[in-house]
Amino acid sequence: MPEPIISVEHVHKSVTDSTGTLEILRDIHFSLAPRETAAIVGASGSGKSTLLSIIAGLDTPTQGTVRLAGQDLFAHDEDARAELRARQVGFVFQSFQLMGNLTALENVMLPLELAGRSDARKAAGEMLARVGLSERLGHYPRVLSGGEQQRVALARAFVVQPAVLLADEPTGSLDFATGETVMNLMFDLNREQGTTLVLVTHDRGIAQRCQRRITIEAGRIARQEDAVATR
Repeated sequence: MPEPIISVEHVHKSVTDSTGTLEILRDIHFSLAPRETAAIVGASGSGKSTLLSIIAGLDTPTQGTVRLAGQDLFAHDEDARAELRARQVGFVFQSFQLMGNLTALENVMLPLELAGRSDARKAAGEMLARVGLSERLGHYPRVLSGGEQQRVALARAFVVQPAVLLADEPTGSLDFATGETVMNLMFDLNREQGTTLVLVTHDRGIAQRCQRRITIEAGRIARQEDAVATR
């Protein structure tokens, strides 16, 4: 068996304020192999997005840890975690998170430039062509449709060829037909690059397209199921 690319090890997350302590995540434990696709599903408030943030090292657990490519994320300081994310992880969000003052091309170039790639413009242009936006390179996010903005976000995430792609409700802001187009593209790119995909979704149809479905209820893993892939 290959070494897991992601290992979530007995993760707990709680927050305390004047009203007491709220348990958000309780003893979350699972691992994912390279190239595996997994959907994290559950009701609003179940802890799904918090879990995704902890997997990314953007949030810290109260107990437990996460290993990414064998490295303990929380043995590193924030700067080292950010460097690891830049090399290993891509992100796709419901709200796109594009830089409004940058063109589509510049948005996709950004992570490559931060990594010191001399071919940033060429690689970004090729990836935008791959997602069907070769005619939109010079357009700013404000003049792009929601579906086009999410395709720019996909291009930005995949252009660095990440080992892991994390997606939080990637079709939540899109209509059904546009969401289907975006998800087909995401799974195609994921398969082409051999990325491990972890996505949070309320859409059971999307979840069924993943190899693993992890259901979170009240901060705990209620069940893990193998889904019939229908890519």
